[in-house]
Amino acid sequence: MENNNLQAKSEYRIKISQLLAYGAGGIIPIALFNIAGILVGLMGNISLGLSAFWLGTILIIPRLWDAIADPIIGHLSDNTRTRWGRRRPFLLVGGILVALFFVAMWWIPKGETIRIWFPSESGYQWFQLSYILVTLLLFYTSCAIFEIPHGALGMEMTVDPHERTRLFSAKSFVGNLFAMSTPWLFVLANLETFKGPGGNEADGMRYVSLMIAALLIPLSFWWTAKLREPSFVRVQKQEKKPFWTDMKHTTKNRNFIRLTLAIFTLATGFNFVTLLGSYIPIFYVFSGDKVAGAYLLGINGTIWAVTGLLAVFPLNWISPKLGKRNTLILSIALMATAQLSKIVCYNPEYPYLIIIPTILLSAGMLFFFTLGSSMVGDICDEDDLNTGHRKEGSFYSVFWWFIKMGFAVASFVAGILIEFTQFDQNQVTKVDYLEGSIKEIKVNLTDKNVLNYTDYIKKIKDINTDILGNAIKYDAFLERVNQHENPQTDSLKIQAKVALRQNLSITIDSLKYWDSVLNTSSPDSVNLSIIAQKLNKQRMNFNLIKAQNNVYDLMNHFESIIAGKGDGNHYKELLRDIAQINCVLQEYNIYDIDSVNIHKLDEITQKIPSLKRQSPFTLLMMRVVEIGLPVIMSILSLIFIFRYNLTEKRLQEIKQTLTTRNKLQNQ
Repeated sequence: MENNNLQAKSEYRIKISQLLAYGAGGIIPIALFNIAGILVGLMGNISLGLSAFWLGTILIIPRLWDAIADPIIGHLSDNTRTRWGRRRPFLLVGGILVALFFVAMWWIPKGETIRIWFPSESGYQWFQLSYILVTLLLFYTSCAIFEIPHGALGMEMTVDPHERTRLFSAKSFVGNLFAMSTPWLFVLANLETFKGPGGNEADGMRYVSLMIAALLIPLSFWWTAKLREPSFVRVQKQEKKPFWTDMKHTTKNRNFIRLTLAIFTLATGFNFVTLLGSYIPIFYVFSGDKVAGAYLLGINGTIWAVTGLLAVFPLNWISPKLGKRNTLILSIALMATAQLSKIVCYNPEYPYLIIIPTILLSAGMLFFFTLGSSMVGDICDEDDLNTGHRKEGSFYSVFWWFIKMGFAVASFVAGILIEFTQFDQNQVTKVDYLEGSIKEIKVNLTDKNVLNYTDYIKKIKDINTDILGNAIKYDAFLERVNQHENPQTDSLKIQAKVALRQNLSITIDSLKYWDSVLNTSSPDSVNLSIIAQKLNKQRMNFNLIKAQNNVYDLMNHFESIIAGKGDGNHYKELLRDIAQINCVLQEYNIYDIDSVNIHKLDEITQKIPSLKRQSPFTLLMMRVVEIGLPVIMSILSLIFIFRYNLTEKRLQEIKQTLTTRNKLQNQ
């Protein structure tokens, strides 16, 4: 065991105000960077119905570009000379751009105007994927503009190796403090306050992102004004080096390559399964209940963040005692133990057992990545001692180049792994459509104020126009869909869909009639209260037609899977459940008394969760992959760590020598 009792003296201590300002920058790489990777993939799949494979492919491209941009930005940062220093201009510009593009990525254009350009469902999905790609490219580039100079600045703010750990611990602390709210973003996005009636969490995330941007932009000005670059006076006289010279020099450092490969290997292993870690609570623990799953993810994420906050303190005590390398080994052991504990802790009967591996993983991750960045700073000190040049930007960017390449590979592999488990995203989105239609019918029944506008004829006209417009658009949608109907589909369902179109046509004619009455009659000659009641019935009928069409779509989907896979026991059960819902909808009469219809809707609502269950094979493979892959990669990471040879004794020698040299140069 490495032992060192030397502590940072007061002359090396970083001021509290500097710790807070520097730590606040952890919001971007710790919280927002991961939100984009996780929630875009999750919501794109289960909210927008996009293919997990193509989402994984799309997500890999920005990461690959990001990996290219990092060394360029690191080199530019090392060679920038301004009155504000080398790093701080990047912190301001990068922070603002991150805020703007974080908002932009969630505002995917939608509506009839867009659907005119992309009339087919596949065409619109390719448009959504393209939009996600462009905005993610801009977002990750902005993250790199901020994070690489920010990390490099942390390395040069002190020459004491353990004070440097304290500085990066502050970054982890503040970043994780913000991350405590991150898992709840999915919960917030699911609230009707944000997503609206009939909307989903992707709609809600649009408005949640605006709140985050409103916080991030003022912070960008604050940390830029507060932070200082202590070595800039000496470094501004330093000779500028060509890009490839710096890159070649960086990659020849053996300790740097060993450390980087250790971090890369383990980070990649866990990033392979990060997305699956969000699926399992929803689809295994809670059988597809996204609200309950999101709540558990929110609590779990809060526990993760709180543990990350608290783990900062033992890290700053353990690291000087054991030495950085041994503490890094301890962190890997914690993470491997956490993964193995999931064999027991993923339990539908006791869902909150998941907190146990979360605590172990969070502490291990905090130790691992905080020490990793700090140890790169130690390598920079050794390089400075040998060469007389400070190249934190180049070292830090190459370090993150490897890690982000791991992110890129993991983003692609994550999509493949989801496909490998045979997760059925079409089932999820089709059930969501049905659930949304049922909720809209219930709103029509329970909200008595919706059409109670007896004194406002203009509002009655607007409501009729809105219902009519939606009905016409939905009729056009059904026409497009029916053109691609499989001729082998059950003839009874085809006849049922034809009947739905006929019913919708009658509804449209009725709405057109009332539109004519409202536009040609004087306010005194019509009974607005009666018209309002009739319009409300027509709106309920329109939503009922949508719900019945959703039911037939689900039936077709389940039957096609049974025909394609051969093993259809799971989907036969789902067919029985959807058939029961169909019977209730067939008995539904918009002219029955409200209490009877509300009872029928409640009956349907109770049956819908059973339709969200994924197959037993899918649920098993999710757990096998999510638990096993990180354990294997942790073992590989240990091999590289054992070859890293910057001992605690050597670090103290470097610190003392650099301190003496810098004092002589400043005299």
